[in-house]
Amino acid sequence: MNIIDEVKEYVLKKIEEYKINSDDHYDFWKEHIKYVYQESVNLAEKYGADMEIVSLGALLHDIALINKVGDRKEHHINGEKIAKDVLEKMNYDNGKMHRVLKCVYNHRSSSNAESIEEICVADADILAHFDNIPMLFNSAFVRNKVNLSEIREWMKNTFEKDYNDLSERTKEVFKEKYNQICEIVLKD
Repeated sequence: MNIIDEVKEYVLKKIEEYKINSDDHYDFWKEHIKYVYQESVNLAEKYGADMEIVSLGALLHDIALINKVGDRKEHHINGEKIAKDVLEKMNYDNGKMHRVLKCVYNHRSSSNAESIEEICVADADILAHFDNIPMLFNSAFVRNKVNLSEIREWMKNTFEKDYNDLSERTKEVFKEKYNQICEIVLKD
């Protein structure tokens, strides 16, 4: 089994534990991480990034949320620590590990990214919101307590923030799809 498969197996196991032991039974894989992983791989191919680094960064980017460590605002910081422990236990190469950890730490916005691999993971995390719009409705209603009359404005603000957090390169690639999604989802 290669390192990507090992990490994926670990993440899926942790997601199952989360689903069983949490109040919301949220399926991180089905609702978010699989989309981040797919988009990361697509961007890595398109941008010539290191596929292994990007794949591991995508799989581990929300590991602190899955493990219920700390609060959401600091999940990138806690996630980096957890990812380090996971990769060390798997005897992963130190040089590569540092690059994966930077992907986890900087996944919240490509404006913080320092490498093409970090950009791939950060942009994919955002693109996943557009790939699974029902997940955003869940976030609006459950986590953010947005009522139905305010949902259109909340979605508009969320879409705009997400789009503006993309790297310039990905914005250009995604612009037409973004405009179509806004037209369909936000049309009055």
